[in-house]
Amino acid sequence: MIFYFSGTGNTRWVAKQIAEAIGEELLFIPDLIREGRYDFTLAADERIGFCFPTHGWQPPGIVRAFVRQMRIKGLGDTEESPHYCWALTTCGDNMGEAMTIFNKELKHIGLQAETVFSVIMPESYVCLPFMKTDPEEKELWKIENAQRQMHHIIGIVKDRKRGIEELEKGATPRLYSYVIGGYFNKKMITDRKFTVDATVCIQCGKCSKVCPVDNIKGTPPMWLHNGRCTCCLACYHYCPVHAINYGKITRKRGQYYFNRREDRR
Repeated sequence: MIFYFSGTGNTRWVAKQIAEAIGEELLFIPDLIREGRYDFTLAADERIGFCFPTHGWQPPGIVRAFVRQMRIKGLGDTEESPHYCWALTTCGDNMGEAMTIFNKELKHIGLQAETVFSVIMPESYVCLPFMKTDPEEKELWKIENAQRQMHHIIGIVKDRKRGIEELEKGATPRLYSYVIGGYFNKKMITDRKFTVDATVCIQCGKCSKVCPVDNIKGTPPMWLHNGRCTCCLACYHYCPVHAINYGKITRKRGQYYFNRREDRR
């Protein structure tokens, strides 16, 4: 089985490709949380995988909280053939120590991802002065590179190769994840800066439909301020008229979600 979280579609695309290629069940973490489903049973030869985006050089809080509550039966029933566990994170440029942090969460439930990957995908976080969506040429280049990388990753996971680490950590991963990322994930994950221009909003309801944590209601949209927001920015990026913003900084920023260009054709 493969557990995944995705906001703007990059990680969904990756997880779906792997699930289809190796014939494993694909499970969306927000759906499992809604159902209160934390108990799982592994078949004797079943792989277990995790796919998530990097948020501020760390795993998203929703993924970390879910993993802490997981209970898995049949895990490592035999020492000769323990269950194969792998993990993959998508990121705009690098992921710091996000996988190290994720493996610490897995350790609490008796798991370790022994084969790990990062896949660079088009940038979607645009709420800081130095962060913008990629130009079209770079966006397409990243997706083409990722597609080639996926063939390689699928082969590794299918063959259950262990001890492989293919991660783009960046120049100063500990600084990224534990200092900058620590502040970001503690202080900057909030829905309180989202606004909507009611004169531009066409009341299509798309923002509430794409919100993975059901944090938006009504048209024009209202954010519920219930602590569930992951700042994945799906509401911002999927808005067809750019009526949603995160403070003032995104008013002149671009929008991106996976397959957006194809949807506009």
